[in-house]
Amino acid sequence: MHKEHLLALDQGTSSCRAIVFHRSGRIVALAQRELPQHFPQPGWVEHDADEIWALQFGVAQQALEQAGLVSADIAAIGITNQRETTVLWDRATGRPLHRAIVWQDRRTEPHCAELRQAGMGDAVRERTGLVIDPYFSGTKLRWLLDRVTGARAAAEAGRLAFGTIDSWLLWQLTEGAVHATDVSNAARTMLFDIRSQQWDEGLMQALQVPASLLPRVHASSHLFGETRRFGQAIPVCGIAGDQQAALFGQACFGPGMVKNTYGTGCFMLMHTGAALQRSSHGLINTAAAQVGTTPGYALEGSVFVGGAVVQWLRDGLKAIDASTQVQSLAESVPDAGGVMFVPAFTGLGAPYWNADARGAIVGLSRGSTVAHIARAALESIAFQSAALLQAMTADAKAAGAAAPTELRVDGGASVNDLLMQFQADLLGVPVLRPEVTETTALGAAYLAGLGCGLFAHTAELADQWRVQRRFEPNMTREMAGEKMAAWERAVRQSTAA
Repeated sequence: MHKEHLLALDQGTSSCRAIVFHRSGRIVALAQRELPQHFPQPGWVEHDADEIWALQFGVAQQALEQAGLVSADIAAIGITNQRETTVLWDRATGRPLHRAIVWQDRRTEPHCAELRQAGMGDAVRERTGLVIDPYFSGTKLRWLLDRVTGARAAAEAGRLAFGTIDSWLLWQLTEGAVHATDVSNAARTMLFDIRSQQWDEGLMQALQVPASLLPRVHASSHLFGETRRFGQAIPVCGIAGDQQAALFGQACFGPGMVKNTYGTGCFMLMHTGAALQRSSHGLINTAAAQVGTTPGYALEGSVFVGGAVVQWLRDGLKAIDASTQVQSLAESVPDAGGVMFVPAFTGLGAPYWNADARGAIVGLSRGSTVAHIARAALESIAFQSAALLQAMTADAKAAGAAAPTELRVDGGASVNDLLMQFQADLLGVPVLRPEVTETTALGAAYLAGLGCGLFAHTAELADQWRVQRRFEPNMTREMAGEKMAAWERAVRQSTAA
């Protein structure tokens, strides 16, 4: 194949981005536009699906222009997306019936409570790998069918289509010709059996979702269709949810390989290979990005407040004027001086799952300064992530599977050297930061490249992965254990009634 460029569409919660990659993984061009957020009521979060498409198409055109390329130069398109966000649209007109309900939205908690009380928790966990929570798409779709006038009747007549953002973009790119998704996004709906890789009829009945609404499900690297929106036809050959795409972009292709994305929150995924490895330590199961016919799985843990704690230091505490100042402030003291900061502003995620926890700063003394608090805030990101990796390691050992030997990192806060070194010290394994940190978009591009034949095998992609900096643990395991024990005590204080 003579075409050597791939176009990745990276549709996130706060922005729409497009990146043109050379087949070597080098970034050729990047364009980005902010995505407006809508908050109609407390706890409700929505996006305008038409606006998502317009912005995403616009940045794709802009990236191609910046790269000096046209459609004929692009081997394939890959899509990666904010997961769980739910769109319901009319098949005939292509118009959404309602704004998209975003993954952060909590409006369906009453229905989730009904499902839990009805004893559905075990069935959902067994089939989907998930817990019953408004986070996932199923109850969002049920809400739309129940609350939008005429939606249920139209759905039962086969006139509507449901999709997560990947399906919505694919529909638009193919001008309504293709209604499909991949296994990694289907796995986030609470309607998909990750063992059989089929939509689950029992869960569809429980949530009153007609089968005609659902997209076809394919492997993540697959010829989904083609688009002529940019001129000549370009195949769409890769789709994956953002965290699974990042796992793929980090070349974590085998059991025991782990990546952590340090963003507003932190998302850690450990590949478990073809084995569906159940967690007894507060993690969920999910489908990894899939190439070929063999399913792949991952354990996943989410930290609700990661880099957002630095934003709080800036906007709430007024300790810094810009987020970039946090490292120098934290480095102005040798350690946190016994201060522990638990940033449970919206409760605690995995492995604790305590929605009632609230933020706490403990261990203050007369000698404590804002620098100690800043250092404790940074360290809180590492403590929470270390708790996730400890849970993954415990699950792996219980299953007799491979335990992590390193952590590959990406996301905005991964550029903070102090944080990455402390992370390695707590974990006792090396932390590896790659040369290309746009791993989510890179994963989508790589999936597309495999799907169109630009790459023959994932081994080629593994060979292209390069370390920018390696952080080796320097702390004794005894000291790291003492610090983690102090963290767990602080967590208990944040959750005390």
